[in-house]
Amino acid sequence: MNGNFDVLAVGAGYAGAVAARALAEKGKKVLVLERRDHVGGNAYDRPDQAGVLIHQYGPHIFHTNDKNVYEWLSRFTQWRDYQHKVIANIPDGESRMTYPVPFNLTSLETAFGLEEGRRLGNKLIAAYGAEKKVTILELRQNPDPEIAALADYVYEHVFVHYTMKQWGQKPEDIDPNTTARVPVFLSRDDRYFQDAYQGMPLEGYTPMFERMLDHPNIAVELGADARKRLDVTGTELLVDGAPFAGQVIYTGQADELFAFKYGPLPYRTLDFRFETLNRDDFQGYGTVNYTVDQEYTRITEFKHLTGQQVPGKTTIVKEYSKAYSGILGEIPYYAIINPANNELYGQYKALAERFPNLHLLGRLAEYKYYNMDAIAARALALAEALA
Repeated sequence: MNGNFDVLAVGAGYAGAVAARALAEKGKKVLVLERRDHVGGNAYDRPDQAGVLIHQYGPHIFHTNDKNVYEWLSRFTQWRDYQHKVIANIPDGESRMTYPVPFNLTSLETAFGLEEGRRLGNKLIAAYGAEKKVTILELRQNPDPEIAALADYVYEHVFVHYTMKQWGQKPEDIDPNTTARVPVFLSRDDRYFQDAYQGMPLEGYTPMFERMLDHPNIAVELGADARKRLDVTGTELLVDGAPFAGQVIYTGQADELFAFKYGPLPYRTLDFRFETLNRDDFQGYGTVNYTVDQEYTRITEFKHLTGQQVPGKTTIVKEYSKAYSGILGEIPYYAIINPANNELYGQYKALAERFPNLHLLGRLAEYKYYNMDAIAARALALAEALA
């Protein structure tokens, strides 16, 4: 091991795979250890029994304003032009109403009727300007009672119940700073993202990662638990029982790496319930958010994301959020960011910093939320620094 590899990368998701490829191209020999039986991390996709390409760990839609990241990833995939749109599905008396989220001018007209919605939209544009994203906090601070009432409507119908389900919180426990950032988009642009580069890997995420890791300087071991190979209990970092002078890029849970010495870091996990239906289409959109009722937060229909044609069949997934307990099979998806948890993470980060050749990278290792493009950018920057 020590004679054959310069770098150990733990994890074959965005953080580990991008860093491994970038370092391999700089002449470093890299060993990638991946606990799962596949590459791609949570972006992993595969065909299900009906032949529908699904995202095993929930929908992943690539979007970025970082041209460098987009061009770097484009070396390993072509892209399908896909502009993600999300609608909210909420009860409306005896029926249901749907409108775009983020809440925008179209949403206004759906929620309040064409004439009244247009009047309110014109009032907002006069106050803030067209094509602007205005937060609930800004709207609530407006002296016009109609505008403040609109902020309350968006809070109630788009934000608060969805957030309660997503994070397991009561309204009074939700961070006011989070509430304040919820936007109303003064536009008819119904896309969920406005980034310059958007799309889906043409053949899927998994082939993109397979190409990324296909390099003579990279060796990948699947089903390999790094906890059995990487020892951080002493004063010197050990790999396979011997001191390792190379670089270690660790992308897993920081608390797990140090055997939960200070206690587990809290996370939210997700329960995905897949259904294959004998029909061409279920909901007309890639993602529908259930912002007020239902136990699940959203339903994703994969054929809309991928553009795949599977006549007479479609696969959906309902997404339920719950507290992560660490039992076998559960996956930590979202760090619960608050001062107490940040302080706990800081203790684990201090343990890692005792080893100058150990680098924590990614959502789990850094206990932060990152989009895919941000992780790729951080991995490329780390590789550049270590080369």
